[in-house]
Amino acid sequence: MSIDVPQQILDVLTDVDMPRLAPAAAAGKPTAIAGLRVPVQRAGCLVVGSGAAGLRAAVELKRRGVDVTIISQSAWGGTSACSGSDKQTLHTANSADQGDNYIAMARAIRAGGAMDADTAYVEAVGSSRAMASLQFLGLPLPQNRLGGTLRYQTDHDEVGRATSCGPRTSRLMVKVLAAEAMRLEIPFHNQTTAVSILATGQGDARVVQGLLAIRADARADDNPHGFAVYHCATLVLAAGGPGELYRDSVYPNGCFGSLGLALEAGIDLVNLTESQFGIGTRREGFPWNLSGTYVQTIPHIYSVDAKGNEYNFLADYYRTTQELAANVFRKGYQWPFHATRMLDFGSSLVDLAIFREGSAGRRVFMDFNRNPVGVPGDQPFSLDRLDADVAAYLGNAGARQPMPIDRLRHMNPLAIELYRRYKVDIAAEPLAFAVNHQHMNGGIAVDVWGRSSLPGCYAVGEAAGTHGVTRPGGAALNAGQVFGTRAAEHIASTPSAKIQTNKTTATKAIDGVMALLQPDSPLTPQALRDAVQARMSDHAGILCTPEAVARALTEARQLNAEIAAKGIALGRTNDAARAIQRHHMALASEAVLIALDHYIRHGGGSRGARAICDPAGASLPDTARGPLEDYRFRKENPVHKDEQLVVRMVDGTMQVSARPNRPFDEAAKSFFERDWADWLTGAIYGQSAPC
Repeated sequence: MSIDVPQQILDVLTDVDMPRLAPAAAAGKPTAIAGLRVPVQRAGCLVVGSGAAGLRAAVELKRRGVDVTIISQSAWGGTSACSGSDKQTLHTANSADQGDNYIAMARAIRAGGAMDADTAYVEAVGSSRAMASLQFLGLPLPQNRLGGTLRYQTDHDEVGRATSCGPRTSRLMVKVLAAEAMRLEIPFHNQTTAVSILATGQGDARVVQGLLAIRADARADDNPHGFAVYHCATLVLAAGGPGELYRDSVYPNGCFGSLGLALEAGIDLVNLTESQFGIGTRREGFPWNLSGTYVQTIPHIYSVDAKGNEYNFLADYYRTTQELAANVFRKGYQWPFHATRMLDFGSSLVDLAIFREGSAGRRVFMDFNRNPVGVPGDQPFSLDRLDADVAAYLGNAGARQPMPIDRLRHMNPLAIELYRRYKVDIAAEPLAFAVNHQHMNGGIAVDVWGRSSLPGCYAVGEAAGTHGVTRPGGAALNAGQVFGTRAAEHIASTPSAKIQTNKTTATKAIDGVMALLQPDSPLTPQALRDAVQARMSDHAGILCTPEAVARALTEARQLNAEIAAKGIALGRTNDAARAIQRHHMALASEAVLIALDHYIRHGGGSRGARAICDPAGASLPDTARGPLEDYRFRKENPVHKDEQLVVRMVDGTMQVSARPNRPFDEAAKSFFERDWADWLTGAIYGQSAPC
């Protein structure tokens, strides 16, 4: 039998209506800048981005009396509001009678390496507070009758610290935080795109001055592109990840992030070699991760060629039907591709097989109305022949129904309902899917308070490079909440810097943007998109070779040099913001490739997101039909677990360096009477508390 959940409840958790924005704030006093009439605004702190992390930062800033303004390219249009999975995860402590051991949780968060140990502890110890505050705001996390939060195991999580409101968890987080931001009457400027960070001073004395943006309602005859200047004492970048970097992507359309924006401002980026790739439906239809119960129901996965011929291709990779079924199931909590899981007939062999089918021109489908077709020569699929972990999970879930769709309807009816909302009925038809880019683990380098290398500029959420090689599922949502709060605390506890409003920096920024927009350029925004996305998906996805990455880097450099020389064509003045964003993606692409090339040339091996294929590699994926010599790959060099790669742009040239992970002394103990004074005086923030 299926879980009997009334349709009204399914509707509430699937169709999450977002709050209606208040009327747009005034565009600011027009000022003559660079020969234009440009509206100028002032704010104590400007938050760029309206996702869960940005809203958390804004709410916490306002609660602490900081004059804060939010700008957003498209309210409720980013990954927090529009992405998810079967039961999207929030990763927190206090579960399975082990989760409130923050040191153990921090070890799990940083287990893959290339992550600062102090950051991992900050995320662990802050997770309980983050979850509790979301519950206070109304996030409907599920509980048992005694008040315990319901938990489950997710990827890179051996304890079971995951919880969820269903597939729309992050959207519900955005909803409750947005409602609080509106209750606090935080000014919100929608349809406003950040195009250049304004900074003043030189060297170590350089500080944030504000931001140049393009704002739809600022367009006028004397300001045709709609430039707007925001002067602020502090800036929080919370615009998400570079979703437009890859062609094969599960990000919603139009997610650009702020990596290129940060590079142009000379801000350090870190860990750009680290991403997450996994199976999901692409953004051409309804972008969604196919993790958790989607695959734990063990549907039939097959491919179809251009003539309509069907292939049970996974049977070429696994030796028995039981082994095939077990690894489809394990994609539920081993969702991200990981190079080492291609070995020993592991679960990432599924990703490799799907990737190869796509490369061969075949479309791959998941059919919930069929159990897996058996491996030729072996017994057919049976729920009575399952690996022990698979049998135990389905048994505990009561999910031994005959067909995958029945098992899914029993375990997670919301997973079916969600696709139905987007005109895809997985109960009636197979679902097309592929291996996609899903998350950037690297980003802007920050300290334990979210401060970037540019004084006055902070980064939170996916914009911040706080993750290492691996991270537990849902740790990113937690990190955004923790660091949104941490950044707000630090900003509010720092003596307010004087807001500088001289025109020189803004004039230079506008002149730079105008020089980039050249109507006669052969480079169009669409051409830039196609070039960047094809290069990244084809040469910087789950399978890389040293030669291909080096060639891709050369091409990326050439493209950016051409942009600098020829500019970007502009069909309409309304397209200026999008043209600048494509320029930023081209910069981000070069940054990722130079980091990846540096890593490979210095002996970097396969880990996390990517397999570094090399004929001399020691690791060889095996299949039922024999080893895959073309996919022999390098092992990870353990030395690289202890460091991170930093990328910065100096005078238009990308530079790469390595730095060791920041440590954390697990033996250090707090003592109330000794340490209370640091809290009272503000010493924990690195300076005395303001009077």
